[in-house]
Amino acid sequence: MSEVLDRPCAGTVSAPVLKPSRIEVRDVSLRYFTHAGETQALERISLDVAAGEFVSLIGQSGCGKSTLLSIIAGILPASSGTVHVDGKPVNGPSPRIGYMLQQDYLYEWRTILDNAVLGAEIQGLNLPRARERAAHLLHKCGMGDFLHHYPRQLSGGMRQRVALARTLVTNPDVVLLDEPFSALDSQTRLAIADEVVEVLRSEGKSVVLVTHDIGEAIAMTDRVVVLSRRPGRIKSQHLMRFAGHESSRPSPFAVRGLPEFNRYFSTLWDELDVHVEG
Repeated sequence: MSEVLDRPCAGTVSAPVLKPSRIEVRDVSLRYFTHAGETQALERISLDVAAGEFVSLIGQSGCGKSTLLSIIAGILPASSGTVHVDGKPVNGPSPRIGYMLQQDYLYEWRTILDNAVLGAEIQGLNLPRARERAAHLLHKCGMGDFLHHYPRQLSGGMRQRVALARTLVTNPDVVLLDEPFSALDSQTRLAIADEVVEVLRSEGKSVVLVTHDIGEAIAMTDRVVVLSRRPGRIKSQHLMRFAGHESSRPSPFAVRGLPEFNRYFSTLWDELDVHVEG
């Protein structure tokens, strides 16, 4: 098993720390074919995510962020390269990998608790135990008073909390988040980011987040990976480090008020090479 080297960012003085990798992506490329010809979507992506690390992928639309997430999840096969989780190859969907999508896909005729245990039902897990864990997670997500409500009775942010609990009920080692807050208004996104990070960190999961929101990436994750324009390659990686918070990570909301936030934002904006046309 390889290791992730946690290098200090510029301006700090500390020894590098070696952490075991949970996710190992090696030389992953993806080509697909249409009537118009061949398209290279991803090219030789190599990435490690440590146990308990929270990593985000950013890049312009069409660069392959969600495609890479689908390959890690085992939903989409790569044209070449490999993905391993804890040293074992990913050759298809696995209960060890949880995937939370942009839409919550809650069943309107099932209660919140029944929605949360759906994955456990599909996997044939012990249902009483799954319901107990689901109730515990829903309480952690602030949904403890809504176990017997129905999705139509919830706001968008509440529905996403239920979707997160459903993703975690089967206790996956890896959690993949594909733009999970994109349909929410900015105020709700700020509020739910704190809750989601708190739950995921308390569960000790390795997390990969795809987002278009630079601020969200900085505030929520330990490391931001920038993908180039298509074909997607890793252009740069940035560790998020904040003075005075070396031993514990500040909340996403608190991060936005720290002096480093604007510096990271400016650097990542330049990395994305965004051109605004008048």
